[in-house]
Amino acid sequence: MAQSEEEKLIIVGSGCAGLSAAIYAARAGLEPLVIDGIQPGGQLTTTNHVENFPGFPDGISGSELVWNMRRQAENFGARFRSDNIRQLQFSAERKYLIGEREPLSAQTVIMAVGATPRKLGIPGEEKFFGGRGVSTCATCDGAFYRHREVVVIGGGDTACEDALFLARLCSRVHLVHRRDRLRASKIMAERVMAHEKIAVLWNSIPIRMDGEERLASLQLRHGETQEEKALPCSAAFLAIGQVPNTAHFRSDLPLDERGYILGEGVRISRREDPQSYFEGIFRAGDCADPSYRQAITAAAMGCQAALEAERTLAGF
Repeated sequence: MAQSEEEKLIIVGSGCAGLSAAIYAARAGLEPLVIDGIQPGGQLTTTNHVENFPGFPDGISGSELVWNMRRQAENFGARFRSDNIRQLQFSAERKYLIGEREPLSAQTVIMAVGATPRKLGIPGEEKFFGGRGVSTCATCDGAFYRHREVVVIGGGDTACEDALFLARLCSRVHLVHRRDRLRASKIMAERVMAHEKIAVLWNSIPIRMDGEERLASLQLRHGETQEEKALPCSAAFLAIGQVPNTAHFRSDLPLDERGYILGEGVRISRREDPQSYFEGIFRAGDCADPSYRQAITAAAMGCQAALEAERTLAGF
């Protein structure tokens, strides 16, 4: 492999986690190199309006928030490169990153490659996604649909949590599930079933989303009778999981069965010994967080990872 000039720190990913890491690392004089990845700016760029990120009382668009973070990182000396890292090679001395351009090497690496929400793949979904009625984040976008009827699609804990959250804001919440019982934990399922503002539609398969400028209804097919019906709604929240963008690294990093990078805090566990950790390699954001999946929690992990990288480079 051709030798590349060694970087102090390479950050793989440019969403909230990667950009927060870049800000902290650049302020510390590390001159980090940030790899944009397959979706520069991450999932937040698809969010029309962000109301719950601290410091913006009137809200801010997701793309503007990301752009501001990028400018802030650049002002402190962070550098950016368009590439898609597909392979990692780690040794005690150097970390190699192989993408579509010439290979890179670094003393420390932060993996902040994010995740991609699962979608249904039905007609109309893309048309209304991102501010027109289809969302993958109830806590981000639920407030835009106060006192309206909405739909949550899914049957696990996340779907139940989203339905309960939306029931505090919306006039009616329809929980659409393709099976005849919820996959959620017993306590979550019981809370949903007991809530007066939540109606569960069993054996219901979404087949189409309809509307003009915004979502107006969800077309459903019954899994047993094949009968179809239109469910009027102002919004549909997808809660069918997300996929960490880690498929390329399955042989390079320890991943759980869902693809999340394993570790403790921002440290990445070694595959052969989960109680020991990779030296100088850290994780941050949605590729490591199956629970919260918020911009602010991703930013916090990015900060932590940058501080750990700084300490590693200083020999602490």
